[in-house]
Amino acid sequence: MRNALWAAVLALLALPAAAQNWPSYPIQLINPYPAGSTTDLLARALAPGLSARLGQPVVVVNRDGAAGSVGVAAVARAAPDGYTLTFTATTPLIVNPMLRGDLGYTRESLDGICQTYDHAFALIVRPDSPLRDLSGLLAAAREKGSLQFGHLGIGSIQHLAGVSLAQAAGVELEPITYRGDGAVVVDVQAGRVDFGITVAAFAVSQPVRTIALFAAERSPAFPGVPTVKELGYEVSAASYGGVLAPAGLPAPIKARLEEACAGAVTDEAYVAMARRTLQPSRPYLDSAAFAARMREDAAGKAVLLRRIGLLQ
Repeated sequence: MRNALWAAVLALLALPAAAQNWPSYPIQLINPYPAGSTTDLLARALAPGLSARLGQPVVVVNRDGAAGSVGVAAVARAAPDGYTLTFTATTPLIVNPMLRGDLGYTRESLDGICQTYDHAFALIVRPDSPLRDLSGLLAAAREKGSLQFGHLGIGSIQHLAGVSLAQAAGVELEPITYRGDGAVVVDVQAGRVDFGITVAAFAVSQPVRTIALFAAERSPAFPGVPTVKELGYEVSAASYGGVLAPAGLPAPIKARLEEACAGAVTDEAYVAMARRTLQPSRPYLDSAAFAARMREDAAGKAVLLRRIGLLQ
């Protein structure tokens, strides 16, 4: 018992020194989404700026699956020593634990370091689809009894957007799960699903037609495409994220990470990728503002999940 107590005391005394020497070897930045996804592109654009400021390689590692839960769980299990981080949307952290109790983590398992992006979403159909606009799509759903749409998993923003739209419009829309936006586009183009909901930036260069946006405002990347909100449907589909770490990160390490992140988002490589992925002009939030947004969002998502019948 006495030996265990001394070991604990020595570990606490060693912590400041460990924090001062951090980082002394490469850092893993786990992306819980597939390679080539919009989040992956942003992570890989941010990593060099973090590396330059921290003095060690920051290596992006893809651990996708279960709507982001696989990668987030891996980071939640990691030691809070600054060597294992995640670059993720907050949805797997906020929404997924509300829907499942067996993920091995809760919303409190990770701390936000910085928000670096804020996505809009596109409702897409194949180029020759008879569904020319949102009103036509909803009319077809009423006439046929249901339409199928592709999304990235139960509880993903794409899924919540589609289910919320169905409820707001009083129609049946059947969700079909895919592992990534690319797979959704393939099946939309092939006509295996009636439409899909993807990150808007991903849809820009794809062989599909965007007929509505889940966004606060119209995007110059989609001339003439209205938002779902301006068409009369109050559907929330905010997906934002950035760098997060296991809870309990030593304050000096957290401060260095936050400082590095604030600088990295201003590097031309990241700014260019932010433009390419249709980010708002000021997506960055520091750790305090990021945490506040997540708290507010968690309360709002709980209301939404209850409204659409996914949470009791």
